[in-house]
Amino acid sequence: NFYKKPRLINDSSHSIVLDSGKCILCGRCVTACEKQAGLSILDFNERGNETYVGPALFHNMEDSGCIYCGKCIQACPVAAIKEKSDIDNVIDVLRDPSKRVIVSAAPSVRVSLGEEFGSRIGENVEGKMYTSFKKLGFDEIMDTNFTADLTILEEGTEFINRVKNGGKLPLFTSCSPGWVNYIEQYEPEFLDNLSTAKSPQQMAGAVSKHYYAEKLGYKKEETVFVSIMPCIAKKHEARRPEMEFDGVRDVDYVLTTREYARLLKRKGVDFMNLEDSVPFGDLAKYCLLYTSDAADDLLC
Repeated sequence: NFYKKPRLINDSSHSIVLDSGKCILCGRCVTACEKQAGLSILDFNERGNETYVGPALFHNMEDSGCIYCGKCIQACPVAAIKEKSDIDNVIDVLRDPSKRVIVSAAPSVRVSLGEEFGSRIGENVEGKMYTSFKKLGFDEIMDTNFTADLTILEEGTEFINRVKNGGKLPLFTSCSPGWVNYIEQYEPEFLDNLSTAKSPQQMAGAVSKHYYAEKLGYKKEETVFVSIMPCIAKKHEARRPEMEFDGVRDVDYVLTTREYARLLKRKGVDFMNLEDSVPFGDLAKYCLLYTSDAADDLLC
């Protein structure tokens, strides 16, 4: 008798999807989680023909202890483990004329995006990336470098206050959501050492929607913020319940570098033949007018 193994899809997480229908049971993801991340979240569940890879002890990904570092995705040779895609959601908002769509890319994207289109490793394709944003229909660009500077200012101010007032030291950065996930789940005694500042991604969404939107006359409820990040933990971070202000989410959708490359390919954009350009939109101009006291409550 022919036996067909049931296909199990674990998409309980905001960041990652496991598809047993593609899995070849090579165990590379299991080893990566154990040796590189040091967490041993993944394992072979069941036995014989029923064997599949998933969170150990049959957990869902959300309660498995995963910090969304992405090592398993890097190790998988058949895309049985991959990031949870937001491409269709981003396409929908770009088609909606009532939405003002802001895009922000992490600094590393400008030297990794081109590799998806055959460029030299480490080639800076920043100018082509800006042109691709315009071709896809994004309305504004928020430079994540700018909000990384805000993070430095906020964390520096917090450090000075802690030193002066006897606060908890040492002060750990809160920039990386994977790092925050690790502290929360595995070293909670250090939670008070984390900075209260949001990450550059979340600051970018918050100041775009609540500070600059007001300055530029946009309706924050009709503003959509899309970030392009190298880390799947950013997807989880954007969905955290505390990452909103006045009931409006800081960041609406997160695309990984690979997802953004797939979006460009779906839209038929010949990326490496694009002309270079510079950031466009009102946000690119008005970020220079930032006054820290006016937006402090958005950043923490």
